[in-house]
Amino acid sequence: MNYATLYKVNEKWPGHAVLIPPALGSQTAQHFGSKGFFKFTSRRPQHLLDILELGYNVMYNDVDMVWLQDPFQYLDGSHDAYFMDDLTEIKPLNHSHDLPPPNRKGATYICSCMIFLRPTNGAKLLMNKWIEELGSLFWAKPKEGNDQPAFNWALNKTAHEVDIYLLPQTAFPSGGLFFTNETWVKETKGKHAIVHNNYIIGYDEKLKRFRDFGLWLVDDHALESPLGKL
Repeated sequence: MNYATLYKVNEKWPGHAVLIPPALGSQTAQHFGSKGFFKFTSRRPQHLLDILELGYNVMYNDVDMVWLQDPFQYLDGSHDAYFMDDLTEIKPLNHSHDLPPPNRKGATYICSCMIFLRPTNGAKLLMNKWIEELGSLFWAKPKEGNDQPAFNWALNKTAHEVDIYLLPQTAFPSGGLFFTNETWVKETKGKHAIVHNNYIIGYDEKLKRFRDFGLWLVDDHALESPLGKL
């Protein structure tokens, strides 16, 4: 978030946003895959860890996601960490909530786009390992522009020490599934909680797809907040 965005959000929804420095300039575009994007997103685990150290639960999600219903109803149990995967293949409705097995390259494909954490030793261990893996990635692949592989390595390396929970695909679908499989969307209608507008790059492209699918709700609800009408 930059200062212009902070002021705009707090103008419409007072007290709903805080800024953790350093802030980016309002005209600074950080495209997916760029070095700037990596430097921006790689701050994430430290911010999350700082909140956990204060004793709070914390939920993170990317800005290109839309909430269609309350996602907290799907946070079953009292696990350390909850997350969604980034796959397009359709899973059984009763699929396992364990960390999926790695592919032939030894990696999983969990999305770092939506994470819920409890202030437990397991969650803090996961964040610390993510920070460690990001450091290794930065030096090993200085042109790398995506922090998600480091998150997956951290998950795999701490899986035996952290109580993790894979969220149901029907409620937390990737954009590669939701926006391309009309049949699946109809069959799972009413079960979607958070939809990620990924598998497409670019602000204008994402905005157009949200609008094409009737999921751009900002204009119609600009005078509302989680606390009700302004």
